[in-house]
Amino acid sequence: MWIEKNNKLSKTFKFSDFQEAFAFMTRVAFLAEKHNHHPNWSNVYNTVEIELTTHDKGNTVTEKDRKLAKAIDQI
Repeated sequence: MWIEKNNKLSKTFKFSDFQEAFAFMTRVAFLAEKHNHHPNWSNVYNTVEIELTTHDKGNTVTEKDRKLAKAIDQI
């Protein structure tokens, strides 16, 4: 579930291992490029943390963030 807090949409994804986490990040990277909207994210072993905010709208959550979050959930 995405959490909206401090002008960001955030979600943590857990996978069975690093390889699955990295594959997920690769798919998200292509998706983000398609949406022309890029996440702040981090990866440690099997965990990927993603934060979405719209920088050119004053670092607030916009419909652009919600659309990308929904698309990420469909991966």
